[in-house]
Amino acid sequence: MSTVDLLLHPVRLRVVQAFLGDRALTTGQLRAELPDVPAATLYRHVGVLADAGVLVVAGERKVRGAAERSYRLVVEAAGVSAEDLAAMTTEDHRRAFTTFVAALLADFDRYLDRGEPDLARDGVGYRQIGLWLDDAEFADLVRDLRAVLLARADHRPVEGRRRRLVTTVHLPGEEPPVGLS
Repeated sequence: MSTVDLLLHPVRLRVVQAFLGDRALTTGQLRAELPDVPAATLYRHVGVLADAGVLVVAGERKVRGAAERSYRLVVEAAGVSAEDLAAMTTEDHRRAFTTFVAALLADFDRYLDRGEPDLARDGVGYRQIGLWLDDAEFADLVRDLRAVLLARADHRPVEGRRRRLVTTVHLPGEEPPVGLS
């Protein structure tokens, strides 16, 4: 199975996203985070991701005579390579983006379903901005954003912190009108 097919399956993508932030989760904890996914389906996809090396066993303990494993995401294995991206067709990209956006919608629905959402208090936002940048300026922007995020990526869960999902999408806009400089 290609990396693209492995990671961009709707259930597997949500499983991978649940582990973001260097989390170790048991399948029971994962079921609590993805309650709309049937247990057998969830276990099957965790197995597929583990067999592919995207998830690794982080620990194991006995619970009522059975082994309960906790898993951790192998971040390096949870990405689509530049070669795989280049090999994707337009329809592959459309399917992948639809899967990505559907997972984002599911995350937002889970937030709203927790009850009494307060977007300002909870730091929830969704915005879009249009910037006129040449390729070098855009590369600088992406590098700067990556540096800002990576500087915080190693933060551990401690009192007062909560896991926050930051999602980015970059799309080219229209070309400037002819004769504008």
